[in-house]
Amino acid sequence: MTALAGYWAFGGNADEPLGRCERMLRSQQIYAPAPPAACKAGDVALGRRLFRTLPEDRHDRGPVTGGGGRWTLVADIRLDNRPELCAVLGVEPGRAALLSDSAVAMAAIERWEEEAVGRLVGDFALALWDRKREQLLLARDMLGQKPIHYHRGAGFFAFASMAKGLHALPEIPPAPNREAVAAFVALIPENGSETFFAGIEKVPAGHAVTVTRDGLRTERWWSPRLRDPGLKSTDDYAAALREHFDRAVSDRLRGSEAGVASHLSAGLDSGAVTATAARLLAPGGGRLTAFTAVPRPGFADRISPEAIADEGPHAASVAALYPNIEHVLVPSSGSPVADLDRYFFLNERPVLNLCNAVWSNRILDGARERGLGILLTGSRGNMSFSYDGLQFLTELLASGRLLRLARESWSLVRSGTRVGTVAAQTLGPFLPAALWRAIARLRGRSRKLTDYTAINPQAIEAMRLRELAAERGLDPDYRPRRRALETRLWALARSDPGNYNKGSLAGWGIDTRDPTADSRLIEFCLSVPLDQFLREGRRRALARTAFADRLPSVVAEERRRGYQAADWHEGVTAARGAIADELSRIAASPPACAMLDSQKMERLVRDWPTGGWTRQSVVQEYRLALMRGVSAGHFVRKASGSNQ
Repeated sequence: MTALAGYWAFGGNADEPLGRCERMLRSQQIYAPAPPAACKAGDVALGRRLFRTLPEDRHDRGPVTGGGGRWTLVADIRLDNRPELCAVLGVEPGRAALLSDSAVAMAAIERWEEEAVGRLVGDFALALWDRKREQLLLARDMLGQKPIHYHRGAGFFAFASMAKGLHALPEIPPAPNREAVAAFVALIPENGSETFFAGIEKVPAGHAVTVTRDGLRTERWWSPRLRDPGLKSTDDYAAALREHFDRAVSDRLRGSEAGVASHLSAGLDSGAVTATAARLLAPGGGRLTAFTAVPRPGFADRISPEAIADEGPHAASVAALYPNIEHVLVPSSGSPVADLDRYFFLNERPVLNLCNAVWSNRILDGARERGLGILLTGSRGNMSFSYDGLQFLTELLASGRLLRLARESWSLVRSGTRVGTVAAQTLGPFLPAALWRAIARLRGRSRKLTDYTAINPQAIEAMRLRELAAERGLDPDYRPRRRALETRLWALARSDPGNYNKGSLAGWGIDTRDPTADSRLIEFCLSVPLDQFLREGRRRALARTAFADRLPSVVAEERRRGYQAADWHEGVTAARGAIADELSRIAASPPACAMLDSQKMERLVRDWPTGGWTRQSVVQEYRLALMRGVSAGHFVRKASGSNQ
């Protein structure tokens, strides 16, 4: 991983760009400890700091120049298709071994110019200066695994991996972006260019920003390349999925000499990632440490029959199949507010789920204590390889295949899916919105935004949150969409992991990698017919079939979902005093109170429950509204310069 920075002065002191760039790099030292390296090309300076996570990083001499001095590149990149690119570019294996990933990317740019971005596979954020055209190109990978931020000011343009770099410039003082924080509280997707700091934007995932003296232009460079796989049978699709999955995991094991960790829950996604990584590491004697978050010993609260409170036994059954896995149980309880200041410093954004951050941090602690440098996750599986296929019902109704619809619906109900779920998925996309809302009210499923958030009711109108939700494709009534592809792409893009990944690297020295975010894997899965994901009432059928030989049946065929941090309320209750103290500081921050209902949050702390923590209304008020409100309020007051 690398920390990037750049400064373009539109006239003025000729020495200014290099000094400003170096200043921005110094401020990002926590994300990359190597000495800064920067170069100047006319009115533009670009630079980077390096955090070595790949074997080829020892050859990184960035910034990289190419085209006889036409291009200058700085890149935060792990290039997963470098062997294929080198073959196409005619780079001999011996020479390729001496090239960093950014140098291979430059070779691609020399061949295809800016179109090379679309040929890069992996996680990346890059900045490319074209001296001939006098333009700067910023780009991010398709799902935003690595971040890049920018600011266009009076007479200059600046970019940096993290906002710290931009805040190092006196023209860009820290201040919260109230609208973005309010949208965060309201769970509106983060797929725009705004950030949580005023005056700072980000390159959206899968997009490129082209900057000239006259302005800037943002364009999507990635859209799924869908192809008919040309396969005949379920076994063929399962074999193809395993092939794509093996490649995605293998690519993310690069540089694993120091050891590999993984998240391992009770589910298919993390189980498939962990099992596949163990299989790939075994021939070379490699080992993997799998971490599972579990409630405290003796925890016995009854939760939904559709959820798994303790994921330890399921995870242990996976680990038991592979002798090279060390399985570590991590308690999920603890204070959710103890590290608020640290989150602000590392992530430069509010944390979405403070209760889950407790166990996530403990897993990072465990990986660091064991000297492991890579952490594998599986957060994008639900919309790619382990998609449940329920929207196949919608497709069947729309195409008039009523007999098949009846068979699948009946099979789903027989296998445990609720009749209401089947009916909602089948008919919901075709119902008028008003009728859908009326049915939701009759079923007791209707919720107002203020039921499960701590948003200030006045902010909903003042900050146009309803309009913003519509623009970002969020239906607060969650009426199913008609087209599965549209739904899956929307869900894949609704969150931005870049800052969290940088925070894990800075705080723990851990490079977080997600094989389920691999573009080739996702494009394959989006190309698979829906009847492979839902078959004879079996949801997630493709994944269950493909990984039946890698996972125990108790995991491969499990219909329930893991309930992360099932004992969350114990940590929240123990931290009640600290939460009250934080709320008093939030109440003293006018910017925070403008978007948060501080009185509601104070009432929740005052009227603390003595039981009933598994009731949905209590979960909504305390785990969701209160804790997310505390996270947002803390961010706003810190970004506003308040340290009361």
